[in-house]
Amino acid sequence: MAQHFSLAACDVVGFDLDHTLCRYNLPESAPLIYNSFAQFLVKEKGYDKDLLTVTPEHWDFCCKGLALDLEDGNFVKLADNGTVLRASHGTTMMAPEELAEKYGWKAWKHFVSDMGMACRSGKYYVYDNYFDLPGALLCARVVDSLTQNNGQKTFDFWKDIVAGIQHNYKVSAFKENCGIYFPEIKRDLGRYLHSCPESVKKWLRQLKDAGKILLLITNSHSDYCRLLCKHILGNDFADLFDIVITNALKPGFFSHLPSQRLFRTLNGRMVVPPAAMGKNTEAKSVLENDDEQAALPSLEKPGWYSQGNAVHLYELLKKMTGKPEPKVAYFGDSMHSDIFPARHYSNWETVLILEELRGDRDRKPEESEPLEKKGKYEGQKAKPLNSLSEKWGSFFIDSISGLENTEESSIYTWSCKRISTYSTIAIPSIEAIAELPLDYKFTRFSSNNSKTAGYYPNPPLVLSNDETLTAK
Repeated sequence: MAQHFSLAACDVVGFDLDHTLCRYNLPESAPLIYNSFAQFLVKEKGYDKDLLTVTPEHWDFCCKGLALDLEDGNFVKLADNGTVLRASHGTTMMAPEELAEKYGWKAWKHFVSDMGMACRSGKYYVYDNYFDLPGALLCARVVDSLTQNNGQKTFDFWKDIVAGIQHNYKVSAFKENCGIYFPEIKRDLGRYLHSCPESVKKWLRQLKDAGKILLLITNSHSDYCRLLCKHILGNDFADLFDIVITNALKPGFFSHLPSQRLFRTLNGRMVVPPAAMGKNTEAKSVLENDDEQAALPSLEKPGWYSQGNAVHLYELLKKMTGKPEPKVAYFGDSMHSDIFPARHYSNWETVLILEELRGDRDRKPEESEPLEKKGKYEGQKAKPLNSLSEKWGSFFIDSISGLENTEESSIYTWSCKRISTYSTIAIPSIEAIAELPLDYKFTRFSSNNSKTAGYYPNPPLVLSNDETLTAK
């Protein structure tokens, strides 16, 4: 494999939407997500009303990469070899002695060593994105409550969490103003979303002008996707994309057979964005509603679709490029939904949006917030989810705890190893590369390069400064 990666060498450039093209104001969006679930649990399922009270200190519990054991209520942080580096029962951290007694130095019982371990299972759940993370705090506090009030040692609350997801985020929730999340987002978009910088909008047009096919592939439904895109990119956002795929149901979009996940039209007809038909043309039709309609046996032309699969998409890309193997680069923030499946199943180049790189460098990841916003919103903000957790330590490395007669050494986390295994490069945001020439040569992650080679513009400070790292 070549040592360098360049967008100029790609025929197709695809993007996830949430936390990729669309950046959220994390100290505002996290409490909203938490509250949408907590209100449901308290009001609809009878959980302790103390769950509704969250202090700024509570947010330190959140750290991407944690896995929740759904039966015993324990959260674990895994090393690259599957051993447990830190653990908590609910929000209560385990002392080193308790950790050693509970887990020893062997791989966690659900760990799969080939790195393809699922992030979702009937027995555990791995929190790998910023939509998930507020749920980690809520589940930990549910475990606290059930342990303290009921003396429970095994747990079955997950079914209620799933019911909360369905209540707040079902297909019709946006249109029906159901739940808490969508009505509040609609009410005050500027509070929860960062505007897309002009440099990024210019960069997208530059990609189009260079002849690249642009894709938008999001798990968000079409109505929510349109709301976000209009806000961050403008009313003419559809001009930028040749193909828009909503409700993509990733990672299944990449992993399922085509017959298991066909593309569907919206409102019974296909909507072709101007970008797919050349310049100075208008879309052939405008969506009157976002109902999913006819299933398509194959994908024949550009447009706006829902669901679908990567195999049929790639067949269309072959036709559009006239190449037997068009090269695709895909940008996303979720290892579970975007990066791992796009690389593993489709062999696409993958660019991981890793906001931990923002918090790692300046410790003020939200300082770009416009001054006119500061002080506008009442209440205590959540700690930014991309900042360092005092409870859990670094997202990238951790120390093997120094019990008696043992030396302390550092080790890569499971999350860090997956980054270098499945990402082509990792960047803090699209804005970080928007002003580079398209033929800029990024050093990629590969077995021939160092573990930090693929981070742009710089590796995490903890990896740059630590010379005692061990890979198990």
